[in-house]
Amino acid sequence: MAKAKVTTPTDREIRIERIFNAPRERVWQAMTDPELILLDETAAGVNRTLLNDLLEAVRTLRDRGKTVLLVEHDMKMVMGLCETVFVLDHGEKLAEGPPGLIQTDERVIEAYFGR
Repeated sequence: MAKAKVTTPTDREIRIERIFNAPRERVWQAMTDPELILLDETAAGVNRTLLNDLLEAVRTLRDRGKTVLLVEHDMKMVMGLCETVFVLDHGEKLAEGPPGLIQTDERVIEAYFGR
């Protein structure tokens, strides 16, 4: 009878699994050195501690030259992480630029805050 190999995940594997809320095999498969990382509503339902861990990981990947495409409604996260922001309104591109420019764009303010 063959014996099953039992492994214990490392602290890093546990941390990644907690951040992405997915089995570690899927996480490792997705993170085998991608050039483009797609994140969709990553902050939704995540406590601030885990979110800060995720942001740290994304910044590290970005600093290593990886491209990160982030779809997110948490504007604090977007403005603190992104170099370029694209704003969509009903599927149409409304604005594009650095966070500081987006925050003062009258079209964005009108579309999202209804001035």
